[in-house]
Amino acid sequence: MSRRLRYLGSISPDNTCPTLHDDTETEDVVVQGDAVTDPDDITQFRDIKPGEGFVTAPRLVEHNPVLISLDEFDDLFTTFQYTAYRLETRRRYRSDEQSETYRQFIAGQPPEWDLETPWCRSRREQSALGKRFERVRIMDNPPTPGQRYLLNNSERNSRVGEDIRYLWRADAERLGLPEEDAWLFDSRFIALLHFDSDDDLIHVELITDPVRVARACQERDAAWHYAVPHGEFGAQVAPGS
Repeated sequence: MSRRLRYLGSISPDNTCPTLHDDTETEDVVVQGDAVTDPDDITQFRDIKPGEGFVTAPRLVEHNPVLISLDEFDDLFTTFQYTAYRLETRRRYRSDEQSETYRQFIAGQPPEWDLETPWCRSRREQSALGKRFERVRIMDNPPTPGQRYLLNNSERNSRVGEDIRYLWRADAERLGLPEEDAWLFDSRFIALLHFDSDDDLIHVELITDPVRVARACQERDAAWHYAVPHGEFGAQVAPGS
């Protein structure tokens, strides 16, 4: 028996596809749109039932970034309740290169890490409250000087309460991890870091959209599952590579 369809309207700006109808008897919604037929695309869907098809629809929600100041960003590291997770994907950070410890490292000297800086004391204090700081750092093969510096830096961070793990970039790409730097706090909101062409941090975007946050949680779980603790990973990196 054929359906009795009623036109509901279009979700396209020019009133073309995708178009919505409803079944007047079952109240099911029927979506008319451009079909997804590429076999590689279809393999990414889950739990496909016989007879199911797929159409595309535009995301019409306008994105208006919510930017916070660097001071507000700093406050997040004491006001979060449970977990602060960082995905670190960049090849260099200008702020690192301006530090004395970076100059020591590049000169072939052991960096003189100061464990009594305000940053280190804050990490210890928050960790003592039972809060967790976790990072997954992405490394190229061969690694850049900045990535090698951060691998050395991992020992300092771990001594003040951070759990740092590593993934090769090829593995991160295989897992579909985003190429962005962001903190995920309490699995509730994201602080997305934006950098300029000189690799300086210029602003921080606060993201609370539940779809984006849920996806970030899934990406974190995948990255954490496959990432290797920094000490073990360091043994895989050839000196001076």
